[in-house]
Amino acid sequence: MVNIENFILDMFIYVGIFGVLSISLNLEYGFTGLWNFGKVAFYMIGAYTSAIITTLGQPFYIGFAAGVVVSSLAGLLISLPALRLREDYLGILTLVFGEIIRIILKNEYWLGGPLGIRGIPSITPAGLDYTTTLLVQLASITVIAAVCYLVAYRLIHSPFGRVIRGIREDELATASLGKNTFRYKASIFAISSAMAGIAGAFMGQYVTSITPDQFMPFVSFTVWMMVMLGGFANIEGAFLGAFLYIGFERAARIAKDYLLLPIDPNNLMFILTGLLILIFVFLRPQGLLKENKVRDYKGV
Repeated sequence: MVNIENFILDMFIYVGIFGVLSISLNLEYGFTGLWNFGKVAFYMIGAYTSAIITTLGQPFYIGFAAGVVVSSLAGLLISLPALRLREDYLGILTLVFGEIIRIILKNEYWLGGPLGIRGIPSITPAGLDYTTTLLVQLASITVIAAVCYLVAYRLIHSPFGRVIRGIREDELATASLGKNTFRYKASIFAISSAMAGIAGAFMGQYVTSITPDQFMPFVSFTVWMMVMLGGFANIEGAFLGAFLYIGFERAARIAKDYLLLPIDPNNLMFILTGLLILIFVFLRPQGLLKENKVRDYKGV
């Protein structure tokens, strides 16, 4: 039987990880209107970069910092050609970019190839019992998620945030006011990729092993579903969507221990999630929470 306390702690750790990913996607699409179907690429880059550095004996904070920097640079570099494309082509290019990175990693045997990297050092001290370890991990991801939330909040309630909303609504009109829209879009891509990188770095040390198959395109679409559920252009909605989706997933896992169902609980979870997404698309396309209102700016 499942240890319910540990099960719930683990669930909230993943809510924190995917909440950070959802914030990063919301900054790109919800606030700026940038289609990124390759969110998993920057999540993967952060995980692998941090894992390589920490398995070489460096402290975890150096690995985390490297994961953030490399993911941010990757986001900036891919944005230079990608942001000159139309929205649909931008989405396709980012999706392909994620698959290219995954396939390269799968075929690089000095990085473990299909087996990935194992024995990634954890941020938790050795010798702790499993429940205490989960509590330390939960506290850590809570701090990381709070920092990402504050960064996103400051961005969207600043002149920078007003410009990216303007780009989303009418890029030509925003450019006519003298704003370098390309620079703003590249900046938001780099910031969002950095957030995805730290989520990946945290995930890697939490599970202590990563493989390329953990970073399939479905991860990107999962984050999109979380944003759709919680609410576009709403940073609180990012965490709400992550909580709802992961809650559905975990409920399906535990249901098989207590219920006799005519269908596999995991398949039932996918069916119910798909139906829920369809309902939201038709009845509440903005998600559960409406767009964040812009706070009065007084020249911070």
